[in-house]
Amino acid sequence: MTEDIRVLLVDDQELVRYGLRLVLEAQPDITVVGEASNGVEALQSVRRLQPDVVLMDVRMPDLNGIEATKEICLTHPDTRVLVLTTYDRDEFAFGALTAGAAGFLLKNTRPDELVAAVRAVRTGDSVVSPRITAKLIEVAVPHLERPGGRPDADLSALSEREQEVFVLIGRGLTNAEIAQTLHLSESTVKAHVGRILAKLHLPNRVQAVIKAYEVGVVTVGARDSAP
Repeated sequence: MTEDIRVLLVDDQELVRYGLRLVLEAQPDITVVGEASNGVEALQSVRRLQPDVVLMDVRMPDLNGIEATKEICLTHPDTRVLVLTTYDRDEFAFGALTAGAAGFLLKNTRPDELVAAVRAVRTGDSVVSPRITAKLIEVAVPHLERPGGRPDADLSALSEREQEVFVLIGRGLTNAEIAQTLHLSESTVKAHVGRILAKLHLPNRVQAVIKAYEVGVVTVGARDSAP
């Protein structure tokens, strides 16, 4: 049997933590090992409990979720952080994009999406859903773009097919959607994604989305025109 996925819940609202716990502990392969109400407690809990996945709120007292995410990703690289956000109000939440977060969830995410996201990041994938990250990216773009940068900057190491996959990653497509768009198998797409991350020295798929905006191969609104 595989070991349970160990999850730490970090949110300053007890009711939110309670709801997340109910959803996750209903699953046979997920165990909530602890809770924290702010970033300082989160760092202490990560050191003590060594969770596989942290569900991290953004706005919290003492130490916010962005700073806590940065510290966790630096000191505990095997622990994956999923940021909980209400992006329409958390205008600074885009900072977590560059903090090393493995993905983003809305606080009103459906239970099945929450469970799938936890399982996905545990296996090394990232959760980059267009409907969740689009507004965060739009806010972040002015901070990410390189004035005068060439659209193909930093992409010379990628093959033509890998560049095609890279653009679709930037648009927020899943592996299944990329496979359908390019008429490839999902396993082939997954292999391409792995090579892209390695060649561009990116830790995860979220950072690939950022890179796509940085080099200009994807622009704000591109998701609306994605295949």
